[in-house]
Order: sequence, then C-alpha cells, then structure tokens
Amino acid sequence: MTRFRRLTPFAAALLMLAGGAFAAPATPSAGKPDPMDAKGWPLRWRLLGPMRAGWAEMIDGSVQRPDMFVMAAAGGGVWKTENSGRTWTSLFDKGPTAAMGAVAIAPSNPDVIYAGSGQPTPRYDVARGAGMFRSTDGGKTW
Repeated sequence: MTRFRRLTPFAAALLMLAGGAFAAPATPSAGKPDPMDAKGWPLRWRLLGPMRAGWAEMIDGSVQRPDMFVMAAAGGGVWKTENSGRTWTSLFDKGPTAAMGAVAIAPSNPDVIYAGSGQPTPRYDVARGAGMFRSTDGGKTW
C-alpha cells in the first residue's frame, strides 16, 4: 500500500506530460483548409478589440451612425468604436468603478450614452457598481 501511494503522484504527473504529446493542435481549422468568404478570401480568427476589457455585458449601436457601437465590459469599463470595431477607445477610465453591466445610446441623439455600473452576471466574481452614468458628449465626460 505504501509503494502504491508513492507511485500515484508520479504516475499522475507522467500521464499529464504524456497527454500533451498526443494533443491535437489548438487551431480552429485543425488540419482542414481555411474557410473562404464570398470573394474567396481565407477567413481567419483575429482580435478586433478591445484589449483586456473582460467579457461584454451589453453592446448598443446607433442608427444615425451605423459604424458606432458602445460596449459595457464586466471588468473593463465602457468602450466605443466609430469604425465598426476596427479600433476601440476606452470611455470610462476615470470613472469610479470598472465593472459595467449595461450601456445604451439614446435613439434621439448618438452623443447621449447611458452606462449602468456593476456586474450583474453571477460568475466567479461579482462586482458592485456605483450607479448610473450619463454622457452628453459621446463619452468624453460623464
């Protein structure tokens, strides 16, 4: 029994190391050719941003500005793009909380943005908010 107890951690470590040698490559295509779009260009995964914002709780767009979107990130504030996601700008760096759970653009004026703080999604962490915020200048001030 003592010999078995000494070998068990060694055997578990050996199995974990050996398992990595037989694992498949972590690519979306995994040996298949890349899918093509309508024009025949290869489609590949790429990061559109924003970087390090956590997961998105809510995203809203503007009918008056079709390339503009705002996003509330659970642990990363409020982000805005004006070029359909090619680049993102942080709008809430100086806010009293980083956790954002809701965001909305006023239908009557795309410069009016509402942001609700706090992270409502129950996960491994839940962050308390500091209330509702309103910007009338596209997110420059709150």
